[in-house]
Parts: sequence; structure tokens; C-alpha cells
Amino acid sequence: MADLPNIAALAPAEQKARLRREALARRDLFAADLKRVQAAAASVSDRVISDYPAVLRGGIVAGYWPIRSELDPRPLMAALDERAVPLALPVITPDGLVFRRWRPGLPLIDAGFGTQGPPPEAPEVDPDVLLVPLSAFDRRGNRLGYGQGNYDKAISRLSAKRPLITIGVAFDVQEIGEIPVEPHDRPLDAIVTQVQSITITK
Repeated sequence: MADLPNIAALAPAEQKARLRREALARRDLFAADLKRVQAAAASVSDRVISDYPAVLRGGIVAGYWPIRSELDPRPLMAALDERAVPLALPVITPDGLVFRRWRPGLPLIDAGFGTQGPPPEAPEVDPDVLLVPLSAFDRRGNRLGYGQGNYDKAISRLSAKRPLITIGVAFDVQEIGEIPVEPHDRPLDAIVTQVQSITITK
């Protein structure tokens, strides 16, 4: 998790791009082992349910449809569906990230950025809990996404309406020492990996 030489001399956006590339390379390497990836997804599912029981009673939980080497939240979403927790998935629109009701087995369409989500006829909702994908995270709850700011904007919009719980889900190899923070960045409430649950004190 050591920082790259001279990274502190770079502007925050350049630091983030460099850290993102390193973290994604580690994530890709970890995800090359299918059995390890499946075990990690199952472990994250168990940890979220056991360590954050508010997820089971906090209303609508929005997951995501994984792309690239992201941790797969679908085992967790299936476990929540079995417990009658209402679910949603994000869709990228011209107005930003929106969330539509969904449950396992329902049809999906191209939702932008290579992911999938519910079709337009699915009801649009404001989730109470967000499961957030990421490229990298630190122990202060800061995250790196893919540089588009979609989740930061969505978190700002949703949290302005009512309390929102945000949980980053990732592989442990995506942790770095410190992520540069810019004014638009929104820290998470918790981060769960296959080996640890980190609750952020704000």
C-alpha cells in the first residue's frame, strides 16, 4: 500500500489517476482467480449482513451490476432479496445516476458504462442504503471510482433528502494509505472487504 514516489508533488486529480491505475492493477490481479473472487463475494455478503444489520431494516438497498474486476455484490443482493429487503440498481442517464427497483430474475438492459440495470418502465426510487463500487479506498472512508463522479453526485443528492447509508464493497487489495480529497468527494459510512469491516467515524 506504499505511495508512489513523488506523488505528493502532483495535483489531486493527477494523484488520483495514478493511484487508481495502481489499485485497479492489483484488483485485476486478485480477480484473476475465479475461486478467490467467489469466496470474497460470499464473505462480503456475510459481513454486511452480520456487521450492519441496519441494511436489513433500512428500506431500499441499491446494489450495482459488476463490471471489469469489481467485487460481485449479487450474492449479497440475493441474500437481501431472500430476506424481503427491497432492491434497486443504478442506471446512468443524462441527468446523472438514477436508481430503479429490481430483484433477481427481472430483465436488465444496458445501463451505461458497460453495466446493466432495470428498464425505463421499472419504478425510479431513492434508496436508503447504497452499496458502492470503487477502485480504491482508505481507512477514512474516502474512495476512488472511475473518475466520472457519478456516485459522489448521487450521494449528495440523496443525502440532502434524508439519511443515507453508504457502504463501499471491495477486495482488501484495493486499500491504499491515503486518497487525496477534493471538495466534491463524498466519504463513505463503511467499507467491507472479504477480511474486514471498517466503520467510519464522522
